[in-house]
Amino acid sequence: MPHKPDTSAITAGRDNSRSLSPAIWPNSVWESDSLADATKRATGLRSETFYSRFANPTVTQFENAVAQLEGAESALAFGSGMGAIASVILSLCGNGSHIVAQNNLYGATLSFLQGPCARFGIETTFVDPAVSGSFAAAVIPGKTMLVIAETPSNPRLAITNLAELGAIRGPFTVVDSTLATPMGQRPLDFGIDIVLHSATKGIGGHNDALLGVIAGEKDLIDSVWGYAVMHGAVASPYDAANGLRGIRTLGVRTERQNQTALILARSLEGHAKILSVSHPFLESHPQHELAREQMRLGGTVIAVEVAGGFDACQSLVSQLQVVRIATSFGGPETLVCHPATSTHVGLSPEALATMGVTDGLLRFSIGLEDADDLVDDLHRAIATL
Repeated sequence: MPHKPDTSAITAGRDNSRSLSPAIWPNSVWESDSLADATKRATGLRSETFYSRFANPTVTQFENAVAQLEGAESALAFGSGMGAIASVILSLCGNGSHIVAQNNLYGATLSFLQGPCARFGIETTFVDPAVSGSFAAAVIPGKTMLVIAETPSNPRLAITNLAELGAIRGPFTVVDSTLATPMGQRPLDFGIDIVLHSATKGIGGHNDALLGVIAGEKDLIDSVWGYAVMHGAVASPYDAANGLRGIRTLGVRTERQNQTALILARSLEGHAKILSVSHPFLESHPQHELAREQMRLGGTVIAVEVAGGFDACQSLVSQLQVVRIATSFGGPETLVCHPATSTHVGLSPEALATMGVTDGLLRFSIGLEDADDLVDDLHRAIATL
């Protein structure tokens, strides 16, 4: 019988040993029995005990756990989230290929599409995901290879309609679900071909693992592996073990962080020095109903627009005592960053404006501290403005 997500997080990705924590295989290479055996391993599909660029037993356990959480046939881990997105794009696209992507993707993904992909002759059409039918309308039959979305988006937390995206036929559809985690939503249930995560964030959950992962139908994931083994952005077994540890507590962590995020977001709404607050489960979110339809949890991040622009943001964060300044999210500590000067600093002013990344925008990743302490910390800091 299929288990509920919190149970799957505990049971998924275990091997046949009786160890409750994953065994870490630090091997880069394994010995073969003969030349014929070496050839068999070298030409096999994802051979686990040949060379760790091909596969690794610890990494396989992590991949199996993610696949089960996402309801997928297979998963493939990478050394980072960008390693995952780069490998997916370059494994399925080439000179003359066309991609349809939403215009408010994570900054590094946008830079990759606009930079290396453009140099390789891969054309990208950017669309507004809030406009119904915009993805399908931009697809060029016979040329479009990928449709790429991110929901919720980073950092403004806009929501893309997964059912509409999953109904597109022809190109492969890819959804970056990092901000939701598998506990928040399962894009494959809506007909999406590949779900992608920077598992460095919520899945790992402790700020000590650098990981990316994709999941989907086995034949498609194996096809990406065929390129990824040459691309070389493979996951470390140490990071994979930490990722598995993170998965074991993913359910309770994300539920607690989601609850605290909503408490903090609601406490800031209507504040005279706050222009806007965004969280998918906040009733004032423009796509609140859609978020509730396709998400189990709204996520652990809130976006806050501070009156007074950069100077006000700088003054506010300098007064925080519990919240820490750092650019990641999904970990146990509550973090704040200024996207315009950190995570999205490489984008043009036009791109920043399209994404709603202003000088007054702060992104808060909500951790596991007591909600009252976070509310007090933030409100005390705002009072100094």
